[in-house]
Amino acid sequence: MQKDYSPTTESPRWFSHRSILLSALLLIVTAALFARGGTAAPPEMAAAGTAVEPKIAASAPDKLPQFDDLNNAPSNEILPVPAASDWRAVKVKSGQTLSTLFESEGLPPEDWIGILNQGGDALRLKRIKAGDVLRFRKDGDRLIELAYPFDERHTLQVRREGDRFEALTLEATIERRPVHATGVIASSLFAAGLNAGLSNTLIMQMADIFGYDVDFALDLRAGDRFTVIYEQLYKDGKKLRDGDILAAEFVNEGKAHRAVRFASPDGSTAYYNPQGQSLRKAFLRTPLDFARITSGFSLARWHPVLNRIRAHKGVDYAAGTGTPIKSAGDGRIAFKGVKGGYGRVVVVKHGASVETLYAHMSSYRSGLSVGSRVRQGQVIGYVGMSGLATGPHLHYEFRVGGIHKNPAKVTLPRANPLARVLLTQFQVVSAPMLAQLDNLGHSQFAQAGLKPSKAAR
Repeated sequence: MQKDYSPTTESPRWFSHRSILLSALLLIVTAALFARGGTAAPPEMAAAGTAVEPKIAASAPDKLPQFDDLNNAPSNEILPVPAASDWRAVKVKSGQTLSTLFESEGLPPEDWIGILNQGGDALRLKRIKAGDVLRFRKDGDRLIELAYPFDERHTLQVRREGDRFEALTLEATIERRPVHATGVIASSLFAAGLNAGLSNTLIMQMADIFGYDVDFALDLRAGDRFTVIYEQLYKDGKKLRDGDILAAEFVNEGKAHRAVRFASPDGSTAYYNPQGQSLRKAFLRTPLDFARITSGFSLARWHPVLNRIRAHKGVDYAAGTGTPIKSAGDGRIAFKGVKGGYGRVVVVKHGASVETLYAHMSSYRSGLSVGSRVRQGQVIGYVGMSGLATGPHLHYEFRVGGIHKNPAKVTLPRANPLARVLLTQFQVVSAPMLAQLDNLGHSQFAQAGLKPSKAAR
C-alpha cells in the first residue's frame, strides 16, 4: 500500500476543534503570564470555565507564545546530576588499624583478610599509621578497589577479581630537576642559607659535607660565600621535596672548598674534592652543629669556677641545654658516668691510640653503655651544665696516645680516596658540575664586586 506524504486539506470539523484547543491553551498561558507579572486577569477571564479568547494586538504577532517556548519552559522535574567519583579518600586516625578502618567503612573482615593473604607489599597495610591516606571504591558493602601510596614513588593497588583480590605495586616516575643557590655569610650559615632559599635540611647537609674542613663554630667569617647545586624532586608536575646536594663550594677566608657527589657501582655515595679525595675524615672537626666556642685550648687558663690558673686541655662549645652531641668518629664507648668536675661524661675510644671526651652533659643517649659501638656523627648525649660549669656547654677533648691535642688544630686524617679504576668515571661526572660551580661563582662575585676565589679562577 502506497503512503501519500503530501499535504492535505484539513476538514472544517478538525479545524474547528483545533481552534478551540488553541484558544484554550492561549487562555491558560496568558493567565499564567498575568499572574507571574503580578497583574490580575481581566474580568472576562475571571469566571472559571469561561472560554474567552484573550485580546492580542495584531501589530505584535511575535508576542504569541510558541510551542518551542513551552517545551523549554522551567519545570519542577528534578534533572539527573552526573555521578561524582566513586572513589573515597580516608585518612587514618590515631590508633586505627586496618581492621577497624574497614569496619568504619562498613566493609566485612573477609575483605581485609583476603587482601593481607596476598602477601608482599599488601602486608604494608598491617603497618598503616596516623596520617596515611587510603582510597576506597565500593559497591555497597563490597570492596571493589583500594589504593594505598606507601611512599612517594610506590602505590599499592588492590582489585577485586570475583571472590578474591589481586594486589600489585605501581611505581611512579620521579623527575629530578637540578637547581642552584648562592649566598654570602653576614651573621651565620643558617641565616645566609635561609636567605638563599635553602631548606633547613639542605643547610645541615652542606654543613655536614664541609664540616671536616671548616669549623662552623670557630672558622666562619662575615663575607664567606657558598654555592650549592642540588636536586628538586617532582611527581606528576608537583614538587615533592628537595633532594641531595650534587655539588657545592664553600669559600672560607678566601680558600675554596669544593665537593662533588659520586655514586659508586655498589650503590654507595660520598662527596669528593675535584682530585677524587674523600671529604670525609676519620674525625669531625666539631661534635656540635652551629655551636660557639667560649673557651679554647690553653695550658694557662683562668678557671671561672675555681678562680685560679688551670690548664684547659680541650675546647668549650656554648649551646643550649639539650643540644645533641655527636661522636667525632667511629669507635666504642670506653667510659660513661660522672667524673668529678666534668659532670656527666662519655669517653669514646677510636682504634688503639685516639680518645675523645665529652663532658658536662645533661643526659646520655638511651641505649648506649660501656662497650657500645658508635658511628661518626651518631648522637651520644645532650648538652648540659653538670659538674663545674657556669652555663650550658660542651667540654670536648681530643687525646692521641694519652696526650691532649687542640681539637681545633689537630690534623685529621682523611678517609680513603677513590680507587684508581673509578677515578676516570668520577672525572667524567664531576667535570660539568665543576664547570657550573665556576660559572655561578664568577656570576656571584661579579654581582658582589668581589674577586673570585682561587678555585673559581
